[in-house]
Amino acid sequence: MTIPLLVAEAARRHPDQPAVVDGDIRVTYEQLAGLVTETARAYAARGLRRGDRAAIWAPNRLEFILALLGAQSIGAIVVPLNSRYRGHEAATVLARSRASTLVLANGFLDIDFLGMLRTAAAESPGQAGDGPIPGLPHLHTVVDLGGQPADGVLGWPDFISGGRSVDHDRFEAMVAAVTPDDICDIMFTSGTTGVPKGVLTAHRQTIDVARVWAERAELSTADRYAIVNPFFHGFGYKAGMITAITAGSTIYPVATFQADELLELIQAERISVLPGAPTLFTSLLNHPRLAEYDLSSLRFSVAGAATVPKSLFQRMRDELGFTSVSQAYGLTEAVVVTQSLPDDDPAHIAETTGPPVDGMELRIVDPAGDDVPAGDEGEILIRGRNVMLGYFEDERATAETIDADGWLRTGDVGRLDEHGCLQVTDRIKDMFTVGGFNVYPAEVENVLATHPEVSESAVVAKPDQRMGSVALAFVVPRGGSRPTEDALIEYCRARLANFKVPREIVVRDELPKNASGKILKTKLRPAAKEA
Repeated sequence: MTIPLLVAEAARRHPDQPAVVDGDIRVTYEQLAGLVTETARAYAARGLRRGDRAAIWAPNRLEFILALLGAQSIGAIVVPLNSRYRGHEAATVLARSRASTLVLANGFLDIDFLGMLRTAAAESPGQAGDGPIPGLPHLHTVVDLGGQPADGVLGWPDFISGGRSVDHDRFEAMVAAVTPDDICDIMFTSGTTGVPKGVLTAHRQTIDVARVWAERAELSTADRYAIVNPFFHGFGYKAGMITAITAGSTIYPVATFQADELLELIQAERISVLPGAPTLFTSLLNHPRLAEYDLSSLRFSVAGAATVPKSLFQRMRDELGFTSVSQAYGLTEAVVVTQSLPDDDPAHIAETTGPPVDGMELRIVDPAGDDVPAGDEGEILIRGRNVMLGYFEDERATAETIDADGWLRTGDVGRLDEHGCLQVTDRIKDMFTVGGFNVYPAEVENVLATHPEVSESAVVAKPDQRMGSVALAFVVPRGGSRPTEDALIEYCRARLANFKVPREIVVRDELPKNASGKILKTKLRPAAKEA
């Protein structure tokens, strides 16, 4: 139940099995274990110790896997940074976590990550320090995966070669000292609704989450797992990378999502497992040359979000060829809470995210904290062995989120059906009132998703003098269609109570999203106020 033992066990059980295929690079599990050890020794040579923080700011690639597993192998705590962060966002997390080491991919997407970071850190108050990034005094080592490292920054080959000087016995003692209860990562929340908080998770929890996910997916050594979900996110890291290692499956890191390239990868490498945000599958389904690709290898997928078009799962089966599709519900503070069963009815999967996974339990409560009957909406509370240990150096936020009995308030709204399966209906913070009646945007978005000319939508509140607020919908058309505002409003009017019907619909070519595929309603709300 520690990361170093997990990697060693995978190498013992599947030495010749491909572990990672990253473009032309192919690494077996035995080779992966060797590379992870080299990386761990390199960290040790640079002074990283048990409990120190090592940040990673890079896209999905082999070196990300090595950087993460290598740090955890000597008891260091990994802090993954969103690869879409700008300089100030990255500097904030690095400063708050007091990371001593940073691995970054400068030049990814033609962005000068190092330059952004240095500019932002220089503006921060406090001691400048004598490290490679003035303004971040705790950061003593920066490793660049790009081609030409700047002054004071190590290239990956030089970083790795430095590990050869580490004493063998001392290194082995560092690895042996790692325990299941040690913190293995600090996952900072996305920050789309405020200041991000660092979620603390132990080795045993990260591995158990992966084991549970692998069992529900019936993952095996025969599977080829394309991981589009970012490694900096729990979906790509724990339900992706670590899950694949627990099952001995082959990892295919996908740095950026391009529908053409992903379809070609599925065909060429016979990809069998492909989870993702609903928008990923919508993009594939809307691809003009979808029928030209051989997707017969696809076996299993999870599409999970607050809003999943009910028709999506059937289309994933019928048009993409998945033999098994499911929904799941999780959050940074627990990663996987519920997941559909492999043999569940497709119609039921479209309605719910399934029952709680092994080791987790949930309740639906009203504002007073009392349980509500099955079928009624309320806030989702969760409890179990894989709920976070707490927020990094924030006892107040931890106490506000987890009560004395261990129940964590998710801030999500949902209901349980008669089988104990969860349907997530919305975020509490997204709910708004129209004339005193509560409107949950996901309900309106689900209706819009059934319209044949709508690819995706996002509903936010628009201020209204008479009603307080009304619904405003941003819509992306499907294919080459161009639905009219009047037609979409009438479509909603026929399916929703009047107070839920959007008063205005704005058609856009795309909606703003973060790197995890979540629609950023925080970027849409200002437009709603001006509309």
